[in-house]
Amino acid sequence: MTPTAPRTGRTALLLLLGLGAWVAAYAAVKPLSAWLTFQVLGLAPGSHLGESIAFFLYDTPKVLLLLVLIVFGVGIIRSFFTAERTRAILAGKRESVGNVLAALLGVVTPFCSCSAVPLFIGFVEVGVPLGVTLSFLISAPMVNEIALVLLFGLFGWKVAALYLVTGLAIAIVAGFILGRMKLERFVESWVYESMKAEATFEKEHLGFTGRVEKGVEAVKEIVGKVWPWVIAGIAVGAGIHGYVPEGLLASFMGKSAWWSVPAAVAIGVPMYSNAAGIIPVVEALLGKGAALGTVLAFMMSVIGLSLPEIIILRKVLRPPLIAAFVGVVATGILLVGWMFNAVL
Repeated sequence: MTPTAPRTGRTALLLLLGLGAWVAAYAAVKPLSAWLTFQVLGLAPGSHLGESIAFFLYDTPKVLLLLVLIVFGVGIIRSFFTAERTRAILAGKRESVGNVLAALLGVVTPFCSCSAVPLFIGFVEVGVPLGVTLSFLISAPMVNEIALVLLFGLFGWKVAALYLVTGLAIAIVAGFILGRMKLERFVESWVYESMKAEATFEKEHLGFTGRVEKGVEAVKEIVGKVWPWVIAGIAVGAGIHGYVPEGLLASFMGKSAWWSVPAAVAIGVPMYSNAAGIIPVVEALLGKGAALGTVLAFMMSVIGLSLPEIIILRKVLRPPLIAAFVGVVATGILLVGWMFNAVL
């Protein structure tokens, strides 16, 4: 028996106990929320306040529990993908293959809009083409793995698959188009001046226990930061669920209004939220009759084309390239919204 075997066994046992506690807690959420709302608080089923409180008390623990499990699993997956390893995989790839690979890596790597500048510089340093880099920078926030699994848990595999496929398609096609436009001259000159002769790559050797620890660290870091946004999003969703009339959202965000998709994108871009915070709002909008394509376009614009990300990218990109970036990605989001409203 190796010296690490007892530690690995303890980690496995604790992991199994933790998963068992998670399953028990998740199973108790629905009956406990109903009991608190209608028995303890004495609110009437079907009333505006009762439906809002029931939605909030049910969705808050449910989404937070899903978030903990998802972030833990993603933290383990991400332990295989350091920033240096991602750059090494993409370096030297021709654009067509590189765009696809970059978009796929964007789904599983631990980067968001706040990482845009250092990532962009790092990719340039190792010779990753501009279009491939942009495919990655579009995919990483837009095709968010937390949003993907939350959508699966709340709406089923079909909605989650639509989100994944369309988000990847936007990242791949937008990156390829921007790469064909030869916009390298609109990258700030200091980025190229900072290029190093050689890139150094970090090597990390983690065993089973080390990867589980990475998952726990991810839960502490990510859930610790996003839980206020989750609760705020659920509160907004609860208000929509309890007080907004069924037909009102259907008239503004339904299939019949062609302008609902661009309006949703225009509203979404200036907003600042993350995937975990926006999913409860999406749930409430769909429950009140909003069209799936319009809601998907709104969600993608919030998490994939947000104003904070554009401001951050301005540090490395000049206005013409930012305008092209926003225009191409926004066009892709609009097409996705209209397409799904037309066929579903």
